[in-house]
Amino acid sequence: MKIQAVIVDDEIIARDVLRNYLTKYCPQVEILGEAENIKEAVPLIAEQRPQLVFLDVEMPFGNAFDVLEATKDFSYETIFITAFSQYSLQALNKSASYYILKPIDIQELILAVNKVAESLEKKEELNRNKILLENLKLKPEKQQLILPTLQGFDVVKTEDIVRLQADGNFTQVYLMDGSKKMVCRFLKHFDDLLENPFVRVHRSHIINTNFVKSYHKSGTATLFRQHGN
Repeated sequence: MKIQAVIVDDEIIARDVLRNYLTKYCPQVEILGEAENIKEAVPLIAEQRPQLVFLDVEMPFGNAFDVLEATKDFSYETIFITAFSQYSLQALNKSASYYILKPIDIQELILAVNKVAESLEKKEELNRNKILLENLKLKPEKQQLILPTLQGFDVVKTEDIVRLQADGNFTQVYLMDGSKKMVCRFLKHFDDLLENPFVRVHRSHIINTNFVKSYHKSGTATLFRQHGN
């Protein structure tokens, strides 16, 4: 199965490196075209209708999120190419987006392409780009979080999460309605991702302080305004 793709990056050397890596290590990717800025990227995506866009996050005259906003009526997977930025990584991780840090590591590139291939083969209906755009417009406590589970993906509102508990290689996420979800991520993933009002109170526990009803210094009990937990 060929994955039809375009590359969007303002640096010609970066585009050359990525194209060469894809040709050599990801032969299932067919490159339909390249763009160096948002003005070129938007009509290219509209014309070619790619299944996958390799998208540099930081570019002159508009960033990756501007490209997504301008092409939100088109459906495609995205692999973001980014230099380290805590803000960008938090946004991408919350939407379960695929990304590669610069300089590009070949193994990370292969892994990201394989994940996209799996999503396309399964015909997943999950629109990561849409959720990412919505999150960027909201305060952290109002954003949505995509949770990778054993069955696929679940989308929850951050404000509905009561607490998170480490469970081996997984994390149990407890929600306001009393349900819980087994998520295929270590607790540290969420410790790095979630901001105030979430606090890591123990090596195995993160709590949403909005649900704290009382705290007793004499013991370890913390009560939550929630049914079922």
